[in-house]
Amino acid sequence: MLALFAMARCGRVLMVPCRTVRRKSSVLYSLFSGFCNSADLPELPDWFRYPQGEQNFVDSDDDFVLPTKLEFLEDSGCSLKAHDWRLDYRRGSYDIDDGDSDLDTICSILKSNFTSVEAVFQALNGFSVHVSDDLVDKILKRFSDDWSRSFGFFMWADTQVGYEHSPHSYDMMVDILGKLKQFNVMWRLVDEMVRLGGLVSLATMTKVMRRLARAGRWNDAIRTFHRIESFGVKKDTIAMNVLLDTLCKERSVEHARDAFLELRIEVWPNASSFNTLIHGWCKARKLEEARRAMEEMREFGFSPCVITYTSLIEAYCLEKNFRMVDAILDEMRVHGCQPNIVTYTIIMHSLGKAKEIQEALMIYDKMKTDGCAPDTSFYNSLIYILGKAGRSRDTNGIYEEMCKNGISPDVTTFNTLISAACDHSQEENALKLLFSMQEVHCKPNIETYTPLLKLCCKQKWVKILMYLLGHMFKKDISLDLSTYSLLVHGLCRNGKVDQSCLFFEEMVLKGFIPKQHTYNILIKELKRKNMESLKVKIQQLMLQAESMKLSNLHAVNKDDIE
Repeated sequence: MLALFAMARCGRVLMVPCRTVRRKSSVLYSLFSGFCNSADLPELPDWFRYPQGEQNFVDSDDDFVLPTKLEFLEDSGCSLKAHDWRLDYRRGSYDIDDGDSDLDTICSILKSNFTSVEAVFQALNGFSVHVSDDLVDKILKRFSDDWSRSFGFFMWADTQVGYEHSPHSYDMMVDILGKLKQFNVMWRLVDEMVRLGGLVSLATMTKVMRRLARAGRWNDAIRTFHRIESFGVKKDTIAMNVLLDTLCKERSVEHARDAFLELRIEVWPNASSFNTLIHGWCKARKLEEARRAMEEMREFGFSPCVITYTSLIEAYCLEKNFRMVDAILDEMRVHGCQPNIVTYTIIMHSLGKAKEIQEALMIYDKMKTDGCAPDTSFYNSLIYILGKAGRSRDTNGIYEEMCKNGISPDVTTFNTLISAACDHSQEENALKLLFSMQEVHCKPNIETYTPLLKLCCKQKWVKILMYLLGHMFKKDISLDLSTYSLLVHGLCRNGKVDQSCLFFEEMVLKGFIPKQHTYNILIKELKRKNMESLKVKIQQLMLQAESMKLSNLHAVNKDDIE
């Protein structure tokens, strides 16, 4: 027998075998309503992604030359020979020890073109894979910029026998929907979590409030906090601090202040509440407001601490007012408050950015005199300063000292080293650093690859560019707006206008709004090459993106929370 699920807004019926659908799935599945007509986010066309002797991304007369100093890639099992890898950046062997055939099966299905979320669900039906929390988390990470694919997979996984979504998986899906501004769907999923019971936590509501605030919907974030108890989450000081921190980080300390003045009658603040507001005012460079908040902090019985003073120091560093930085340090000591490693890192980093290299390095000695031991962030900042100054030998020396002192490098350490290597055309060292991250189990992020991609565009290394994109995909790193813009610019300037257009199209279809500068570069090149049909298509895509932008602006002023 078949269970029939009517699709109200599209007039279609989805048929799912009863034995695969648990009771909660029928409710969860109702979230499909209204998706049948929604545009999907297709991948790059098959002729581009799966060249089989037809038109390839890298043509036979491609100007790519494998750098002579990259033989080490062969030794590490990362051969870049043309017959060893496919040009599809989402496919092929990239020396990633994945070993998960179920993951590969699901990914291969999700890379197809779909017309709706329902189509994703239908495409997955009938495939026999072992669904686990780990598999779901990996898929959601990999398709975190594709809400229709990730949500269709999420719905399908929920119908699999023997599997139930964990609270963490629900939170991931809520975050993806919020990130891509699918707020109606996000709220329906949260409501479903409430109905199922015990799934909504402060972590869930933190993601909701952060995504609303990031979209400029600050009042919606505040109203969410007011309703937080209806979701089964306690309205306490910790939750209030999350709201304040969210509003401050998303460029609205004024909203945070107003919310605080209203809430402090109901929820008693702590020192962190005031420190959050002070940091927000300092980030906004409104130091008089920060000082007033410090006085109010004292009135509530809390003494300013190293966090409070460090926020002020950071603000004066941003102004390059190092005389006031010294004055704040003196004030701290008068009040018996010693600077910590964060304080010293901020001062050193700011001096380095102001090209006061010697003064920055003197902070290291001053810190040691105060008995403050360096940590990973301090070393990262020191490497950044020396790297920007072109002192490559010194950066390597600091890295070695760091490891010798038992301080583990993190992704920022490698990102800083890779960026410095790329800035000084040390491509071999940059790529070696990327692969050495795997040896120390340090996962790269989008910032790891950006300087490498820039270098490939500059040097016209299209094959390595595609290799790196594949490496990113295998590491579950999604392309963001900046990366798409980089690819459009780089490929366009390297004469790969067709491929530049494809990335522009994928960028728009994934919900990103291209910058006018990116659009202008592409249109100018299309005009120069008399590629009229592609020019018209890009113009239409830009109109689509601008329409999306207007819809988002309209949504900011619309109250979607009942």
